[in-house]
Amino acid sequence: MIELVLAFAVVLFLAVLVSGIAHRTVLSTAVVFLVAGFVLGEGVLGLVPLSGGTHSVRLLAEGALFAVLFTDGMRLDIKDLRAHWRLPARALGLGMPITFALIALLARYLVGLDWPEALLIAAVLSPTDPVFAAALVARERVPYRVRHLLNVESGLNDGLALPVVVVLLSLAADQPPHPALLAGELGLGVAVGVGVALLGIGLERLPWLSATTRYEPLGAFAIGLIILALCLLTHANMFLAAFTAGVTIATASPEMRAAFDRFGESIAELLKLAALLAFGALMSPSFLAEIPLAGWVFALLVLLVARPAAMLLALLGSGMGRRETTAVAWFGPKGFASVVYGLLVLESDLSRSDELFHLAALAIVISILAHSSTDVLVARRFSPVDSREWAPAGSGAAPPPASDAGHDGSAPPGETRPDS
Repeated sequence: MIELVLAFAVVLFLAVLVSGIAHRTVLSTAVVFLVAGFVLGEGVLGLVPLSGGTHSVRLLAEGALFAVLFTDGMRLDIKDLRAHWRLPARALGLGMPITFALIALLARYLVGLDWPEALLIAAVLSPTDPVFAAALVARERVPYRVRHLLNVESGLNDGLALPVVVVLLSLAADQPPHPALLAGELGLGVAVGVGVALLGIGLERLPWLSATTRYEPLGAFAIGLIILALCLLTHANMFLAAFTAGVTIATASPEMRAAFDRFGESIAELLKLAALLAFGALMSPSFLAEIPLAGWVFALLVLLVARPAAMLLALLGSGMGRRETTAVAWFGPKGFASVVYGLLVLESDLSRSDELFHLAALAIVISILAHSSTDVLVARRFSPVDSREWAPAGSGAAPPPASDAGHDGSAPPGETRPDS
């Protein structure tokens, strides 16, 4: 683990040094850390041997996903969500099931998996990831309803996919699932997230208590840690808890959200990059060589056909313009949610668990490379006029500057860009 920490520190410092150059290219920091992990991993240079194996990567991926869902939830306001729920409902209620069905068909008839396994890999790869969707969501040049749709969809579909993955995993292993237990974990996750956030906000507002400017950002951070610990102790769904806690804070305490904003984004970014480095170290030339041609075609079709076709169908008649629809259809990145679910499959007793993980990992890697390198291009398809459309007051949809940021994590004046 010391080797991983050292490698991360070195790559992070180098990424900072070249950030001024990187912003002029389509290469993102996410890709840099993924490729660095691949090169430094045991399969190439062998400088980062993961002593915990896939368990270490799973822990990092879970931590990154929790942090990003928590910070992403703070971008939403429940009042705004109530007013503008139709497009996210189309994405979650139509787009996600259609994506699931198309991936399952590809897995069954292209790769040759049995139906239980085909459905399982579809559940693993159906959700989009808020870690990489944030690269487009944070760009004010992009129309507000596109950002709103992607943010809500990516924040909620991870939790929606988890019970499906667990049920299908049980069915594939011939173990009867326990619906009541799964429902309890999901419900408890929401209760913990909302309850702890409201309790923390209430305590902060007591007249005889106050926080200094220096300690204000730590309030939301402490709430997040409490929620994470309680979820681990009670087996509540920590991803739903993280997202609902973020939404609760955004709705009930905008001042707490504002104080935590920059600090929280930095923590989420560091966890994301560390997890990418570790995930890249799991990959190797031999790992990729073990995947047959049908697996490579499958991974490409998941990105190029399944998601785009599903979202184009789901958004028919929605009133969205062609550029907006194609942006949403393309930008459905796979990431840490799929990594976590893929590792659950790998650690299971399924006879083809290794093959399923190979397929999932390949699709995730290709998605990170493709989506992290095209978010700037997608954003530049929109004009400042587009960003003003369908934008409620306080949405942050002010006209952006003339040029967009690159991939160094920097942004033009007036625009914050969490790197893809």
